Amino acid sequence: MTTPNGTMSSAPAPTLETITLAGGCFWCVEAAVLALDGVLEATSGYAQGHVEQPSYEQVCGGRTGHAEAVRVRFDPQRLSLQRLLDVFFTIHDPTTPNRQGADVGPQYRSGIYLEQPAHEAAVREYVRGLEKTGRYDSQAIVTEIEPLRVFWPAEAYHQRYFEQHPEQGYCQVVIAPKMAKVQREFAAQLARRG
Repeated sequence: MTTPNGTMSSAPAPTLETITLAGGCFWCVEAAVLALDGVLEATSGYAQGHVEQPSYEQVCGGRTGHAEAVRVRFDPQRLSLQRLLDVFFTIHDPTTPNRQGADVGPQYRSGIYLEQPAHEAAVREYVRGLEKTGRYDSQAIVTEIEPLRVFWPAEAYHQRYFEQHPEQGYCQVVIAPKMAKVQREFAAQLARRG
């Protein structure tokens, strides 16, 4: 690594962590996490399921077993797992099985799919704590928490969809209000874009 004065630094590269989040339409989750400082990559795709390399149309049919999800690579030195979960649980309803608003079907279920075993205890403890807050009026949180078995990146046109199509109807009606909420509630965690 080169320092500003051109000399080499021995500072180690950050150790990145990865987690896959499913909270309804992947466009919503992707837009929210990409706004956060410490997220280096967010890839929309299809998690779990039993069909190899599924298409969007196949997943939308609800019979492939996949959830629309976003695989997030982040730097835990800049963004804690807890803060990432705070944002995730702010932008979706984890009490509605197979549904987020008008999006209905198993592909829209709430899920957290783990790649690092160390995340499991922290995620489960976070969800238990969330249930105790009464935030969801005593409704049970139905978020799946399990190891990531498979993840297929979605087609290229789904990547950074909100960023590329902010004028699109779904983006204005569904995603924009969620982004406003993230900007309002998590201003200190937002990435500084130049």
